[in-house]
Amino acid sequence: MKRLGAGSRHRIGLTLNGREAGGWAEPRMLLSDFLRHALGATGTHVGCEHGVCGACTVRLDGAPVRACLTLAVQADGRRVDTVEGLAPEGELNDLQKAFRRHHALQCGFCTPGILMSLDAWLDGRPAPDEGEIRELLSGHLCRCTGYGGIVAAALEAARAARAGDVGEDD
Repeated sequence: MKRLGAGSRHRIGLTLNGREAGGWAEPRMLLSDFLRHALGATGTHVGCEHGVCGACTVRLDGAPVRACLTLAVQADGRRVDTVEGLAPEGELNDLQKAFRRHHALQCGFCTPGILMSLDAWLDGRPAPDEGEIRELLSGHLCRCTGYGGIVAAALEAARAARAGDVGEDD
């Protein structure tokens, strides 16, 4: 394995939201910076840069990760899904529609990370309760909403998934 020194660049190829993408990154470049600056996926927000706020959460091979704690070279050859991938055809998914109906966002800065965590988490939990959702959300900081609308939206999206329904769009 070739060791990469400071200032060297490495070609990163990955699948971004179902499409092949690539660019160059120095060994210490964070995945959040690579997504935003090299690939133009600006839906991934950078907040605390310490993995605490959750704003930078993306899915790496299906699992939620903090993009500010993940090196871009770790994503080489892997699948990365960002908030832009939740609505690939411009149509909001059920969770996003529920967020809109329940006013689950205000400034929206934390929303991409919360959506990515909830989207992954709800995949494996057909009937979560409010306490479980609040526990998941404890890994995300939102200074605007108070979390009530987010919890209501997540519960609605889970119910819709169980029923196979798509909620009414306002």
